[in-house]
Amino acid sequence: MINGLLQKINSHSATIGIIGLGYVGLPLAIRFIEENFTVIGFDVDDNKCRILQAGESYISHISKESIQSSLKNGFTATHNWRRISDVDCILICVPTPLTANNTPDLQYIHSTLHSIRKYLVKGQLLVLESTTYPGTTAEEIVPEVEKDKFKIGTDLFIAYSPEREDPGNPDYSTKTIPKVVSGHTPNCRKVADALYKCIVNKTVIVSSTQVAEMTKLLENIYRAVNIGLVNELKMVADKMDIDIYEVIKAAATKPFGFTPFYPGPGLGGHCIPIDPFYLTWKAKQVGVTTRFIELAGEVNTNMPQWVLKKAEIALLNKGKKISESKVLILGMAYKKNIDDLRESPSLEFIRLLLEIGVNADYHDFYIPKLHQTRKHSFNKSSINLDESIENYDLVILSTDHDQYDYDFLQKNSKLIVDTRGRFRGKFLNIISA
Repeated sequence: MINGLLQKINSHSATIGIIGLGYVGLPLAIRFIEENFTVIGFDVDDNKCRILQAGESYISHISKESIQSSLKNGFTATHNWRRISDVDCILICVPTPLTANNTPDLQYIHSTLHSIRKYLVKGQLLVLESTTYPGTTAEEIVPEVEKDKFKIGTDLFIAYSPEREDPGNPDYSTKTIPKVVSGHTPNCRKVADALYKCIVNKTVIVSSTQVAEMTKLLENIYRAVNIGLVNELKMVADKMDIDIYEVIKAAATKPFGFTPFYPGPGLGGHCIPIDPFYLTWKAKQVGVTTRFIELAGEVNTNMPQWVLKKAEIALLNKGKKISESKVLILGMAYKKNIDDLRESPSLEFIRLLLEIGVNADYHDFYIPKLHQTRKHSFNKSSINLDESIENYDLVILSTDHDQYDYDFLQKNSKLIVDTRGRFRGKFLNIISA
């Protein structure tokens, strides 16, 4: 069976099924279409399927033109799980959030397996792309599939290849980012590697699914820890009246041994604030406490409180209490130039301000209305920035979208707390935080 599947993959005649049409799954589907594969996209959200089938996009950095082109070239979006039987390769790109207790929540992986099990057929490749703790593929997916009498590596192939999407980054794409590939058996690894070689410039083969799962966590924990370090240094530099951005710029001139990371209002996105907890949970299962990772998480989690404390002091210096102030938050997305709200520190600003009686407004080019997230649910819409910014006592620059007119903001705001280092130099109405 492996030879038949490899032949289909290498000839680009295999049909690809992608489960989860979000920030990972949809770009992946488009990339396979670009290489002349037929792609069936699956999502439990029927509204998403209808939007895609109508040739529209719900992700800001994916154009409707790319969706329309994909539809013309073999892409279909559906929530009909029976069509799993029609595909040769199944890629699972579903969320892996945290529970209320910050432990791994695999409900979307489990529900996906429950939905597709009865439609699996011999000769298929099943790949998990979702970020998760080491052992998930071997301990959660393989046993479920084996219940149906499949022989893994012989008549059904299981692999793990973690996503490496960076939404809104123009320098890298699905094609140009190297893809880590593993398999439950050597045959599984061989088939998965053949598949991804069709759509990326380079694959990186590792020895086991556990190694691949750990690799993904290392990548994101590396960022989380270094951001925690530079956030802590920002607080130290602030006390010493030192510009941390100037320090970073100078340090970055060293051609070896240093990689620049930049401070901010806290961590956001689905990966970096979430993934460390996957490893700390798994580490505790084997009797290890990840003190270093947890400390970085504590620093990053507390950044919104630190920013608001800076804002409170700045307002008091102007004779105004923050609890009596009108506050505007600029940018709700977790990073600039995208529409992803997940784990955004801007949401935490709204929550903390509400606790002291301040019903803050916000503006974001990409997010006209807030929607419910894992932790927050606010009924708010973006304001008209040009008509009202002078009315606010405090403006918090939380997400530095390139579309903002920073000269306009500086000239028309009473007080700006800049969490991104966008305003360089000395301004009477701007506080760095």
